[in-house]
Amino acid sequence: MITKWIFSRSLSSQVHHSFVTTPIFYVNAAPHIGHLYSAVIADAIHRFNRIRTSKSSEDCFLSTGTDEHGLKIQQAAIQHSTSTEDYCSAISSKYRQMFGRFNIDYSRFIRTTDSDHRAAVQAFWRSLADSDSIYRASYAGWYCVPDETFLTDSQLKENERGEKCSSESGHPVEWTEEQNYMFRLSRYQDDVRRWVNGLEGRIQPEKFRRILLDYLDEPLPDISISRPVNRVSWGITVPSDPTQSVYVWLDALVNYLTVAGYPNESFRARWPPSVQVLGKDILKFHGIYWPAFLIAANLEPPRQLMVHSHWTVDNQKMSKSKMNVVDPNERAELYTHEGLRYFLLREGVAHSDGNYSDTKILRILNSELADTLGNLLSRCCGKALNPGSIFPAVDEEAFDRLKKIDVTCRLLEALNEMPGKTHQHYEQFNFYLAVDTIIHLLHTTNNFFETTAPWKLRKSDGPADRAMLNTILSITMEVLRQTGISLQPIVPMLSKQLLDKLRIPVSERSWSNLQVSFRTLDASLSDAESVLFRRIVLPVETATDQQEKRPAKKRKHVT
Repeated sequence: MITKWIFSRSLSSQVHHSFVTTPIFYVNAAPHIGHLYSAVIADAIHRFNRIRTSKSSEDCFLSTGTDEHGLKIQQAAIQHSTSTEDYCSAISSKYRQMFGRFNIDYSRFIRTTDSDHRAAVQAFWRSLADSDSIYRASYAGWYCVPDETFLTDSQLKENERGEKCSSESGHPVEWTEEQNYMFRLSRYQDDVRRWVNGLEGRIQPEKFRRILLDYLDEPLPDISISRPVNRVSWGITVPSDPTQSVYVWLDALVNYLTVAGYPNESFRARWPPSVQVLGKDILKFHGIYWPAFLIAANLEPPRQLMVHSHWTVDNQKMSKSKMNVVDPNERAELYTHEGLRYFLLREGVAHSDGNYSDTKILRILNSELADTLGNLLSRCCGKALNPGSIFPAVDEEAFDRLKKIDVTCRLLEALNEMPGKTHQHYEQFNFYLAVDTIIHLLHTTNNFFETTAPWKLRKSDGPADRAMLNTILSITMEVLRQTGISLQPIVPMLSKQLLDKLRIPVSERSWSNLQVSFRTLDASLSDAESVLFRRIVLPVETATDQQEKRPAKKRKHVT
């Protein structure tokens, strides 16, 4: 009866809140561009939810944080000759600082060492025990310390040295025999399969739903959910047995309940998460173990998982050994924080690994943010064309004459289509397609600007020419207004700068303000600088400049 209640509810209920989560990030190393990618995806979803519904911060909630327990953390602290607590605090603060610099608008930054999280994990354990989902048993198997998980024979391979390792990560494994608490995962296999299939778009993109179903085609073994404290002391102890610590993945997954307020009953006002963002490497933990744990505890699983692929660097996998791990803070010194956000969401496609190169990011930022968007604003606001620094009204007669020109018709068509198209792309987490649509509108507008040549009209004192000049500027600024609103999930600070320059009130920056609305009265522009994004010129070639010398191929949209 428990699972029937959960699944009937998940199919019929309407979520009246927006609760978005990132995975929490393991503190065994400093953050890299892959961690930032997860965060900017979740932040873009969160910001879109807020502007499309005009909901309050209470209704729109974004959580992120750090995962700080486990054997791997104990070992990392020893390697750095520091206490485990100090090591975790130092790395966790690096994530918090990075997210602040990149404008990740989180509502809660959780650490698994927080006291309320400890209470939540122990309450959740008791809930699993009450449902008879836990039993004690001797366990033996191949354990992968870097991945913090036991592996079956089918998940193993031999490396070039003839040693057993994980077939997925390549990390070494060791044979382990110990007394553990086990979770009856096999009991919930059918329930998890129904959850995966229970709602269209439950797992995005579709390819990852198929991967989960492939896992579920094979019988799921029960899994170990504790470790002996004498082996893994850095963790949360099992409530009924201080000789055992809670398995790091069960501990970590409960963070999503903790930030909702669990175990206090008030957590139900926020639960379940509307979208959980995660990398493809942790799909099994979030797509099989997590819903099974929740179902066993009589709680509703998340509404949706948004799974993304990884980043390579010049077509090579990022790794410390190759010394090609991209430090986001370092790259932001070259390309700005907003520029790096834009690149990740512009170029990243969830279904396939993205490729980072300095040549590519330089080309995209200069072409799109500096030349296409920034230059358009500068021309409209410059003293040569707009000495009065106004957002002028549209003259009806001039507008009627302009509408007889083909380039104007193309602009108006793109302008009217943009809100609907971008809304659909944002809802489907296809950020690159949303940006494609906006950039297409801006290219069309630049073409309109070049064709109508307002600088020629500026030389005339005739009323008709002056009315035409103002109308061209007004149409262009209307495009910029809509661009500023629709780009807020992608580049929030750049969008704010653009909308501030146009003096668009904060109360008029939601999705409902995207209807075409030409000015009927002149309005003053802000006296802020009109240079939105300066072209980037690097003094020397960076290490990854050997790739991507040619224009990028058009990406195929895959679900």
